[in-house]
Amino acid sequence: MALGDSFTEGLNDPGVMGEFRGWADRLAEYIERAQPGLRYANLAVRGKLLGQIADEQVPVAVGMRPDLVSISAGGNDMLRPGADPDVIAARFYAAARELRGSGAEVLVFTGFDPALRSVNGRASARWRGKVATLNVHLRSIADRLDLRVVDLWSMPELCDDGAWDEDRLHMTPEGHRRLAVAIAEFLDVPTGEEWRGEWPERVVLPWREAKQADLHWARTYLLPWVQRRIKGRSSGDGRVAKRPELAPVLTDHDR
Repeated sequence: MALGDSFTEGLNDPGVMGEFRGWADRLAEYIERAQPGLRYANLAVRGKLLGQIADEQVPVAVGMRPDLVSISAGGNDMLRPGADPDVIAARFYAAARELRGSGAEVLVFTGFDPALRSVNGRASARWRGKVATLNVHLRSIADRLDLRVVDLWSMPELCDDGAWDEDRLHMTPEGHRRLAVAIAEFLDVPTGEEWRGEWPERVVLPWREAKQADLHWARTYLLPWVQRRIKGRSSGDGRVAKRPELAPVLTDHDR
């Protein structure tokens, strides 16, 4: 089972029937090919905060008693003003302990290194200290509860511009594919694919074009996000999980 927010739901990796695919669905397909008979559920919904994931998704996962659960949560909390990594970590610990108590193996993720995420050649380390602090907490939690950690911080290959959509928040289809292959490798699941290969050469926009791109991003993505925050709304309001039940996985060959 996969729990979380838009990162795990799979934005912006188009799938079938209008749903997003994403690294979690891709990973399930790799596992199914290696071990036929897999049943898989993805409860992730975009915009969810850690508390919502803990209250809405974790109990469902515990009740279904899967063998393996991935949980990636806290990213949306970190974007809120005054976010406190210590508070987020304490809530994450409680959720992870509940999952681990069900007997499931639990897979968690550190955050990517913000200093390696550049836009038009300009890196931003604004959130780096808080992300690094939360990562230390997550590793400590993993040690205490015997969790498995996918260390995204140590994967600079996935911080390339080619891995991230124009909204600067979600991965591209190729980013999702490479991440799925990396996690499969971590889990010793064969894929026959590579995730560390070179990306196309980065094109750094001239100053004027870069500013125009920034304005487009602000109008198209940042402003709507701010407006939702002001109104107390979320992009996930009214949405339900795309795969709420453990069910067989269809691979590309089956479609």
